[in-house]
Amino acid sequence: MDLPKPPSSRLDGRRALVTGASSGIGLGAAVALADAGAHVVCAARGAGRLDEAVAAMAAAGYGVEALPLDVADLAAMEAALAAQQPFDVVLNSAGMGRHSPALETTPEDFDAVMAVNLRAAYFLSARAAERMMAAQVRGSIIHVSSQMGHVGGVDRAVYCASKHALEGMVKAMAIEWGGHGIRINTVCPTFIRTPLAEQTLKVPERRAWIESMIKLGRVGEIEDVMGGILYLASDASALVTGTALMIDGGWTAH
Repeated sequence: MDLPKPPSSRLDGRRALVTGASSGIGLGAAVALADAGAHVVCAARGAGRLDEAVAAMAAAGYGVEALPLDVADLAAMEAALAAQQPFDVVLNSAGMGRHSPALETTPEDFDAVMAVNLRAAYFLSARAAERMMAAQVRGSIIHVSSQMGHVGGVDRAVYCASKHALEGMVKAMAIEWGGHGIRINTVCPTFIRTPLAEQTLKVPERRAWIESMIKLGRVGEIEDVMGGILYLASDASALVTGTALMIDGGWTAH
């Protein structure tokens, strides 16, 4: 009997771009991909913190380099991609949240969130896929979305709108690019203990509500997201595209 061969989660010889890589989930993603053997180009706006993260990864023996970049600057983003070899994996973790009651949302806050969470994600995907197609790379594009791309949240109307739109964008792009062997998916974490989430988690009543909604009973850690990212980046998910991987402790099952 011929037994099926398990797919590999290794990324040896592949190049990966990670945006928002200087901290939080983006840094965790960069480490996960590098640990699997990929050479990782870490992109982020803040050069100082980015250099610190890349130095720490290099000291750990990972293949890594820094790319200071604001993905919301579309001209700079397109120029940066054009100057690089085509990537096998693109992991977009750049994101923004400006939370407020819907009646208090300003046009400036709306535009700022959409510029990063949707507009930048859209054109990063398109330009990365374009480069993959030209080089005949069967690549994987992954966006860090959110459980809030599937449910609503108090004071998060703009954030939810941006993530719901991101989920629809990914489905449409998956249909368009599947014939080229390019996969595009999202990971959708619940509240993860990062600097961005601390402003919410430090409020006792908010934290109690969050923990009651997460059926596994705890706030997520960065390590909880790393495995899902590695899965979507690797051949282990070779038939997965246009879908959302929920890493929410059961929140959206409620």
